[in-house]
Amino acid sequence: MNHIRKLTIALAGAASLVMVASACSSEGGRQDTAAELDTPELTIAMITHEVPGDSFWDKVRAGAEAAAAKSNVNLEYSSDPEAAKQATLIQTAIDKKVDGIAVTLAKPDALQGAIDKAVEAGIPVVGLNSGIEQWEEAGLTQYFGTDESVAGEAFGEKLTEVQAQKALCVIHEQGHVGLETRCSSLADTFDGDTDTLYVDGASMPDVKSSITSKLQEDKDVDYVVTLGAPYAMGALDAVDDAGSDAKVATFDTNEDLVGAIEDGHVQWAVDQQPYLQGYLAVDGLWLYNANGNVSGGGKPVLTGPSFIDQSNIDQIKVFAEKGTR
Repeated sequence: MNHIRKLTIALAGAASLVMVASACSSEGGRQDTAAELDTPELTIAMITHEVPGDSFWDKVRAGAEAAAAKSNVNLEYSSDPEAAKQATLIQTAIDKKVDGIAVTLAKPDALQGAIDKAVEAGIPVVGLNSGIEQWEEAGLTQYFGTDESVAGEAFGEKLTEVQAQKALCVIHEQGHVGLETRCSSLADTFDGDTDTLYVDGASMPDVKSSITSKLQEDKDVDYVVTLGAPYAMGALDAVDDAGSDAKVATFDTNEDLVGAIEDGHVQWAVDQQPYLQGYLAVDGLWLYNANGNVSGGGKPVLTGPSFIDQSNIDQIKVFAEKGTR
């Protein structure tokens, strides 16, 4: 099965869930819906590995807040890029006796002890965004996110299609399982050469200077691959500073990146629909509490990947301006 077909199948499940959610909430506001369903108030904690300043997480949170407002949920969002501190945030949620926890598994081993305590306390835990290979073994009830292997493989095939010769894959958080998978899977299907560069994603000056130095050192790089929209914008500056002819393509989007694709500065982005991830994670916990429902049938609920480029940017632009894509 080729990757285009895989992407179509992957997105079909997510699209059907959105249609169901839309049908259920198409009439009446929050108060009318809550009154009609006699919805109890729930408290759900969402705990991510957000790096401050990364606009990707604004969309995850916006989706979570939209689902919470719809279903009479008190959403408590918190984050920390350090796994040990993220585990502490999970323990805090357990101590508060929340009704559900949604968590990202960028570094699953460091979170396992806290997750075990949540499960032992009878609190349902779902995963989102990262940890697609680990969520079930970790004891989570559901998972909402993209398949990073499929995304990376499709990216590599795209690089081959445009006849790229050498790609520099920039990882902005060392040890993040999803980011590592993107680069390794890309290398599996790309016919050209690949190199990996680790940068400090919390410092955009470091990102730019590290990419600039690498491009000055290695003139063979003709594509810089970033794993987040803000880093793609930084890579554009680095390419200019290095006097390089390399092109930039990326995973994930934000409003600035949409404009860069529209203008032809960034070649494409692979979208995992972060708004949808946040929305479905909260909605999944609400459904589990309200009716014992579990989405996915034991499989992850996929929200991507899909390509965004100049051929479809007009369809995405209107939502990017709203801050949801």
